[in-house]
Amino acid sequence: MFQKLYDKTLGWSRHRHSTRYLSFVSFADSSFFPITPLVMLVPMALAQPKKAFKFAGLTTIFSALGAILGYGIGYFLFEAISPWLQTTHYWNDYLSAKNEVDEWGVWAVLIGGFLPIPYKIFTITAGSLNMALLPFLAVSTLGRGSRFCLVAFLLKLGGEKFETKLRNHINNIGWFSVVAIIIGFTAYHFLKT
Repeated sequence: MFQKLYDKTLGWSRHRHSTRYLSFVSFADSSFFPITPLVMLVPMALAQPKKAFKFAGLTTIFSALGAILGYGIGYFLFEAISPWLQTTHYWNDYLSAKNEVDEWGVWAVLIGGFLPIPYKIFTITAGSLNMALLPFLAVSTLGRGSRFCLVAFLLKLGGEKFETKLRNHINNIGWFSVVAIIIGFTAYHFLKT
């Protein structure tokens, strides 16, 4: 099951419009979309290892542009989206990010850009707290760029050998991920009550 999905994703990564898809997902991820650009970057870098850093650069640029939109949402629309946000699981994430940004400022945004967490939470939070835009954009670019370039470097380093190993073990990885998500979801709800 996962191997077919993996092969399909690799096929999309070779599509003539794949860079457009990557750009859109990268932009949207930093502001409103719940899917990470790694779902496009990883298979694209695996399919064309010589272009891994080009893809990482494209991902970084559009992620930084999307961060500006996320900042704008927080700055201009936070009062409007706040009631909705409070009814979602993102509210606690927002409060946590707000505490981090209050305490650490742009350093929290830099670290948030590098970590595998929804970056849109930090962009919207930075806007809602009226963080200075230029330092915000600088650390967004640096944090996201570092993450995507590290991924590109590791994939380029592993190359075709890594891609073959990944494909051979993708079913195990997929089922492990499903089990981990179920356990995490169950633990979250158990601890929440």
